[in-house]
Amino acid sequence: MRILTIIVRILLGLIFLFFGSNGFLHFLPMPPLPQGVAGEYLHSFFASGYVYVISGFQVIAGLLLLIGRFVPLGLTILGAIIVNIWAFHLLMAPEPAGMVPAIVVSILELFLVWQYRDRFAGIVRP
Repeated sequence: MRILTIIVRILLGLIFLFFGSNGFLHFLPMPPLPQGVAGEYLHSFFASGYVYVISGFQVIAGLLLLIGRFVPLGLTILGAIIVNIWAFHLLMAPEPAGMVPAIVVSILELFLVWQYRDRFAGIVRP
């Protein structure tokens, strides 16, 4: 189980390091913005520069997972980002294709939270 945990930790770290870096370096082509609320949200997301804040947190959390130090902190940061990914796809762009990456990173995140559950014990104690 230890080897699987390391593989999942590195995979999740690489995913968020890659896509977080794209927020700064723009190496993936940007598709046209969708219509409606999702497009308006993404326009303000990019126009305000908020994309750099979120991308920065993704890079930091991805690096924490890759380095293997402060993994619970990285998982906590990614937890908030994953909740926002779900909120966007459920409320503004409910297309099945957008749900697949959210499902994948959620499964990886939940597996790692379960593996590091002893580190999160203080949060859930009354």
